[in-house]
Amino acid sequence: MRPLLLIPLLATLSACTWVHMAPGASSVRVAASPPAGCEKRGEVEVAVKHSVAFIDRNPLRVREELETLARNEAPGLQADTIHPLSDPVRGAQRWAAWRCGG
Repeated sequence: MRPLLLIPLLATLSACTWVHMAPGASSVRVAASPPAGCEKRGEVEVAVKHSVAFIDRNPLRVREELETLARNEAPGLQADTIHPLSDPVRGAQRWAAWRCGG
């Protein structure tokens, strides 16, 4: 009977957001493609848990957390814009970081 009690708890945890925006990351713009007229500052790979105890987390939450982590990394590269280089795979994703100014 105890395993049945565990399922609702795991389902609740799978919807939680564990990643928070770092100072300065809220001003980082997310672009769908490489921005024109900008200087490429580098690439980052970010990762989060995509499953908890064999239960997949909400894919939208995973994408949101990956984007937040990439935005958190941008200020350290002196970048103000990021765009995804790939789709998320098992909780990991690569992003390009750009300095566009303005």
